[in-house]
Amino acid sequence: MRILHVDASILDAQSASRQLSAAIVARLREGAPDAEVDTYDLAASPVGHLSAAEFFAFQGTAPQAADAIEAVAANARILADFLAADVVVIGAPMYNFSLPSQLRAWLDRLAVPGKTFQYTASGPEGLAGGKRVIVASTRGGIYSDGPMAALDHQETYLRGFFGFLGVTDLTFVRAEGLAYGPDARAAAITAASADVQRLAA
Repeated sequence: MRILHVDASILDAQSASRQLSAAIVARLREGAPDAEVDTYDLAASPVGHLSAAEFFAFQGTAPQAADAIEAVAANARILADFLAADVVVIGAPMYNFSLPSQLRAWLDRLAVPGKTFQYTASGPEGLAGGKRVIVASTRGGIYSDGPMAALDHQETYLRGFFGFLGVTDLTFVRAEGLAYGPDARAAAITAASADVQRLAA
């Protein structure tokens, strides 16, 4: 089994999403101790915003400038790692009702016509099915239900994005209400950690 482990939190050791994503990878390795793990730390090594040259390269136009050629090659490696993974584990905190820009920039490298999706006469078709995606979702408030649910552009975005790519095996391990005080934070992480242990390894 090949696992792709992606973290996006800027909070390092203080990050709940990093704690949970690491626990998910450890849980998966219980069932596959020989699994290969590729790791992306998008805060320590950001991929940067998508440029016009990179966008046009997705559509078959070769870049001319040296820096664009290097960026396109890096994007090809990112896509190859995603496509090669059997399981993708993503640490995805909510920032301002959505995703960290570091994570969004990485996702922009995955939506490639002819590689992960295509348009057909009947509409778009995802080409990246057959893999499992597990998201460690962390939020300061409560967005799974109640009056703040309409502001959840984090999990809803990820569901839509990976669904567009053809991923149907998508699981969220959620810890929310983390900003409601130390006791609430500890309880949320404890509950999410129990959910991790219930995952099929």
